[in-house]
Amino acid sequence: MDPTDLEPWLDAQPRLLAEVLRRIAGACARISRSAARGMAPVAAAGPGAPDEQPRHPLGQVAEREFATALATCPNVAAWASEETCGITVSEEHGSGGAYLVNYDPLDGASGIEANGVVGSIFSVLPHLFRGTPASDAAFMQPGRRQVAAGYCLYGPSTVLVIATAQGVSLFTLDPDAPAGEDRWLLARADVHVPATTNEFAVNVANQRYWEKPVQRYVAECLAGAAGPRGRDFDMRWTASTVAEVHRILARGGVVLHPRDNQEPYRPGRLRLMFEAAPLAFVMEKAGAAASNGTAPLLDLVPDALQQRVPVIMGSADEVERIVGYHADACENVSWQLFKTRSLFIQPNA
Repeated sequence: MDPTDLEPWLDAQPRLLAEVLRRIAGACARISRSAARGMAPVAAAGPGAPDEQPRHPLGQVAEREFATALATCPNVAAWASEETCGITVSEEHGSGGAYLVNYDPLDGASGIEANGVVGSIFSVLPHLFRGTPASDAAFMQPGRRQVAAGYCLYGPSTVLVIATAQGVSLFTLDPDAPAGEDRWLLARADVHVPATTNEFAVNVANQRYWEKPVQRYVAECLAGAAGPRGRDFDMRWTASTVAEVHRILARGGVVLHPRDNQEPYRPGRLRLMFEAAPLAFVMEKAGAAASNGTAPLLDLVPDALQQRVPVIMGSADEVERIVGYHADACENVSWQLFKTRSLFIQPNA
């Protein structure tokens, strides 16, 4: 019989992985209840934060819920959060736990005061050095080694998306479940993203900083039916990556957080381990694509916990087109190897 909610779906997953996903789902349900209580003032960045950005109280709640859920799971050796500078090794299971978990406890927090959609992102990696205490080096794995990844969206309904080797499934939190009981209903199984689309999402306020391949792609979309694409496009932007990705899962599209020269020392805006890799895993398992412009995101091996990368993901045909523009020798691309210049082309040529 096909599963109708999360528990029978988990029964079909590897036992140890199923328990990790169960703990994550529980944390997301508790965060959802906190999010539904409404807005609160922004708090200062907490100790150990990787930057000086202020932290919303809901983000602090989300961080605490994830950390508590993972600390009590015997199958998790260690975890890393976008909100902290280093990893946390389980006191009891740091050597024996089968998995490592990365998470962004609250994506899109800048939109909370406007009652915007926010979400949590998570990634589950194998503990390759099981039997020894987990270390930073254990987390430096390419995204293709993820055994599961996904996100939870806290909107009008709370949606949990989980990607595994078998595909992508979408669950909604049942608001009518008895008090104290979290029930996730299976809303869609085997989610697949259309290969073509007429929607794209990008922050055009940064257009002057983009490289030429992205300038070309967006200009062609904006030209509409009279331009080289021969059809009209709609542009979206919510400033919440997880919300943009969810829209792509729902109806197709592409979202761009491209490399730009606004801050030449920073090659991208999204963190590879906490945002880009897990969302790329969801995209690829749903038949879409994800790239940094020159390479698949899932092939990138992180060299630091907080490493940032450019992100282009969504409907396969559009991502392939943008990657092709980056590969065009006539385009003025600032290849990452050479930071703000390419080997043969001056950056402002």
